[in-house]
Amino acid sequence: MSDKSDPSRQDRRIDAAIALVTRGGKVLVCQRKDDDTFGGYWEFPGGKCEVGESLHQCLARELSEELAIVARPIARLTTVEHDYPQVLVRLHPFVCEHESGEVQHLECQASCWIDPNDLPKYRFPPANESLIEEAIAWFAKAASTNRATLVARENGV
Repeated sequence: MSDKSDPSRQDRRIDAAIALVTRGGKVLVCQRKDDDTFGGYWEFPGGKCEVGESLHQCLARELSEELAIVARPIARLTTVEHDYPQVLVRLHPFVCEHESGEVQHLECQASCWIDPNDLPKYRFPPANESLIEEAIAWFAKAASTNRATLVARENGV
């Protein structure tokens, strides 16, 4: 019998809103504090949704609490479910455009703006594997679309 069908398993499920914050063609990654679960690993900012909170409200709260920034969701990526031994995690990822604030490390030990193609060079928790693949594809398509739009404008189209 699968743990997912076990009613007690519902108490061990986390829904988390995740922000792939973008600025100038780069994406923000944060390094977890060493004493956290998956300490030293990299992650996209975000966190657990509180009772009665929408995913967009959760994103805004988490970005403010963790990094003191504001970002606007512009696209939703595929929800990822990952069954860790102690908890079932559902990640609800959004590509978000940075709007204001300079990153402060309120809940992480480091952060950096990186080229999306460099995401595989960073060690993320296992739940992020398929998300990283989708993010790279999404950013590549967005960059290609932006280039095509610029060329069309330059050619008077």
